[in-house]
Amino acid sequence: MKNTIFSTLKYLFYFSFIILLILYLFPGSLIGYFLYGNLGKQPDFISNPIGTSINHLIFFFYLSILGFIFRSNQKKFINSFSFLFLISLILELLHHFIPNRAFELNDLYANSLGVMLAFLIFKFFKKLHN
Repeated sequence: MKNTIFSTLKYLFYFSFIILLILYLFPGSLIGYFLYGNLGKQPDFISNPIGTSINHLIFFFYLSILGFIFRSNQKKFINSFSFLFLISLILELLHHFIPNRAFELNDLYANSLGVMLAFLIFKFFKKLHN
């Protein structure tokens, strides 16, 4: 049962990572296109003062939690804090060079914060468990 759960989480992590790469590296907003028919419009799923950056925080938090849970079973770099943190920085920096995308400092902070929050929560629950 435990192997089945970890196997499912592993595939969910890799699938989510591929989706992240597609969404980040596509020249325009694919989600905006599917929801509004406009590649230039970013969806704002949760109304808040920081705008669409909350989407970044939530997705990087989700991806990092999956990676850290999966990593607890296997010690792989792709699921490590360093890898996820670097990816959160690099992908946002690439927006500076991708057509129809824009580098935003708030998104960079949100990406990084999502990874750091997931890491801290994972460490906290790991300490409680031990």
